[in-house]
Amino acid sequence: MWLTIVVSLLVVGLLSAVAPSVEDVKTNSGDGPSETAQSMEAKKRLREAFPTEPNLLPAVVVLTSDSAKTTEKAAHDVLADLAERDGGFTRAPISPVCTSLGSQVLREGKCIPGSPEGTRSEDGKTVTIVVPTVGDATEKSYRDDIDALREDIAAIADNADKSGNVETHLTGPAGIVTDTVKVFSSGDRVLMLGTILLVLVILLLVYRSPVLAVLPLLAVGVAMQLVQSVGALLADTGAIEISSQTASIMTVLLFGVGTDYAVIINARYREALATQREKGQELDRNAAMVDAMGRTGEVLASSAGTIILAMMALLFTKSPALQGFGPYLAIGVASMAIVAAVFLPALFIAVGKAAFWPGGYDKALQRVDSKMWTKVANTVDKKPKAVLAAGLALLIVMSLGVLNYKESFNFLTGFRVDTDSAAGQELAARDIGAGEIAPTTLLIEGKNLDLPQLQQAAEEVAKKDSADIARISVTARDVTDDGETAHMTVVLNQDPYIIESMEALEPISNDVRDALKTAGASADTTVTATGETAELSDVRAELDRDIKMLVPVMIVIVAIVLAVLLKSLLAPLYLAATLLLSFVATMGVTVLIALNIQGDEGIGNRVTSYILVFLIALGVDYTIFVMSRLRQELKHHDMRAAMKIAVARTGGVVSSAGLILAATFAVLMTQPIRELYQFGLGLALGILLDTFVVRPFIVPAIVRLIGDNALWPTKPSKLLAESKEQPRAEIVSAEH
Repeated sequence: MWLTIVVSLLVVGLLSAVAPSVEDVKTNSGDGPSETAQSMEAKKRLREAFPTEPNLLPAVVVLTSDSAKTTEKAAHDVLADLAERDGGFTRAPISPVCTSLGSQVLREGKCIPGSPEGTRSEDGKTVTIVVPTVGDATEKSYRDDIDALREDIAAIADNADKSGNVETHLTGPAGIVTDTVKVFSSGDRVLMLGTILLVLVILLLVYRSPVLAVLPLLAVGVAMQLVQSVGALLADTGAIEISSQTASIMTVLLFGVGTDYAVIINARYREALATQREKGQELDRNAAMVDAMGRTGEVLASSAGTIILAMMALLFTKSPALQGFGPYLAIGVASMAIVAAVFLPALFIAVGKAAFWPGGYDKALQRVDSKMWTKVANTVDKKPKAVLAAGLALLIVMSLGVLNYKESFNFLTGFRVDTDSAAGQELAARDIGAGEIAPTTLLIEGKNLDLPQLQQAAEEVAKKDSADIARISVTARDVTDDGETAHMTVVLNQDPYIIESMEALEPISNDVRDALKTAGASADTTVTATGETAELSDVRAELDRDIKMLVPVMIVIVAIVLAVLLKSLLAPLYLAATLLLSFVATMGVTVLIALNIQGDEGIGNRVTSYILVFLIALGVDYTIFVMSRLRQELKHHDMRAAMKIAVARTGGVVSSAGLILAATFAVLMTQPIRELYQFGLGLALGILLDTFVVRPFIVPAIVRLIGDNALWPTKPSKLLAESKEQPRAEIVSAEH
């Protein structure tokens, strides 16, 4: 016992000592499409044809005031300062205002005039400046430089107009990445503290014992340290990736799953102690725990196995956001399962009678039937058709919300707190043009391309697609010397992050290709879109493909686990069907709350996949607990009686576990990121739905109606005949 505890802590401590910090290996990648996506391949070829300095990340400075003259003066002073910085953290800024700095600055290339189009509002009160920056956005030093640049620009603008009338923002990729890391960093602390406090309060209410409430948290803490060490070591070698979102979800996953396992193990442990007392035996904590783990081992292994397989299934997805999501979480669940099987039982034994303080053994081991769950079991048994009809009707009504389903691909609007980069984007979109914040680049590849052809094609397409295009431009610098590669800049008339913009790119690309051929370009000329809108279009296509793949894969995984556990071919079919219907109902309610009630512009583009994987993997846990208990009770009772006992005797424990798991994921709603908020909302709702509707009502009603064939080909009569055991004691209510 003590040896197990000491060895466990030593192993985890040694791993922690040699592993880097998770913060040091976190990445911010995964938001874009895969490297093989059309837009990414085009970006790569574009950089090869028009090489630039590596690791350049543009920042966009937005200045505005109530006077065009004031804004111009502020922009001039900012550019003068930036021109002097060229060669350090920043490179030569790009703005038409550069011409006001003098010919020497322009000759030395310290400030590049660029095109005046799309850089100022019609009234001249708002101006943008592009500032190329050099560095790694994942490094803290780079983000510190961006913050310092923000402060310097604001100070210069204030000096340009002593009244403080000039408003400045720094946005663009450099500003967005910096703000994203800040938002996640502030949210991580709230998440960890909120999860610990919430789980502690729930466990205190359930057990009314401070020791029993703390033990699961200690086990989760050990598991957390274990997975962070192993994960950081693997990430440091490049074997896996750990993003900020993955790390946030790992926190609540470990607390939820780990506490669930602790609740189940503790219930069986108390049951075994109660059985010893009833038989007049001296209480033997070691023997009781061996008995408890023997009875829960298969169920917990099935639960952990389902989650791990579900996470590993994400390796077969195309989207990097999903593909990199699974391995770290699979390691986390495996770590939690190991800690629950080895470290946690040793803790329970080590604390002995103190675990049940202040009530003591007498109160903790008292047999108490749950009147509520007994009543539920009797109701389902007497009126299975009515219960099933009501349950299915509820799920169908909840599912209607998916009719209003709409996705959002705008990462900036997903911040649930104010950020400087989002403010800058909104200001530029409002005053200069929605499409100006993220122009699309068309990569053109062919033979003997020349500027007149390109300009003719651009003019023709600008007229033909005027409903979608605000402007389209091409210059002599946009054509390679060999005439085999060129590019055009296309600014859309609308928000570049909406689905309509994504769908407009292919027709525009086709029109440019056709216009080029008409202008005399070779027949094999190709046109490929790249840029943020094109990349989001590829993200959308990959996520659509992935979710179509994940639905059957998840169902097959669950069906196989249930078939092995229950030794049945029929049960996995109707149980998997209930999980799928529960998922659709969950999405319906999530859409209703997030979009129709709270006014979000859409469901985060990865939220549906997240909810699908986690809800099916975690939701099946409670079905596993009930159905495995049913199979155990069939050794002593017929199908009808066994189902009643299974529902009544698992009700308190499983409901407590479900509440804890739902509550831990609900903590994600405190996060300042839309995707995490919606994911936490949806998963909490789905787990509650599985815990209090699907498990106690719909599944038992189906079993009751199918009768003795519910576990086909296993026959209840065969289990009853083979059993030579006496009926086991009841599970102690989780409320004591």
